[in-house]
Amino acid sequence: MSRLYGDPIEVWTREGEPIQFVWRDRLYAVRRIIDHWVVAREWWKVDDDDPGERRFWRVEASPGQRLGTYELRFDTTGAGWLLVRAWEC
Repeated sequence: MSRLYGDPIEVWTREGEPIQFVWRDRLYAVRRIIDHWVVAREWWKVDDDDPGERRFWRVEASPGQRLGTYELRFDTTGAGWLLVRAWEC
């Protein structure tokens, strides 16, 4: 069962892909990227200089032994990361 969050997170990347993130004061190591997709902003909200995209990653990550699945989002317009959803084991 998943839960929606929308919590701001700090993310470290390598070659544009998340490799670790901090959520609720815990460091999570990304073990595997399950999926990655990009959603364009609505055409009526697009700025000619910055069309804006939301980039999503579904990853397996853990702060230790407990592995979970997490959905991370990067908004190119605001340059901020969110933890959108979590399936914790």
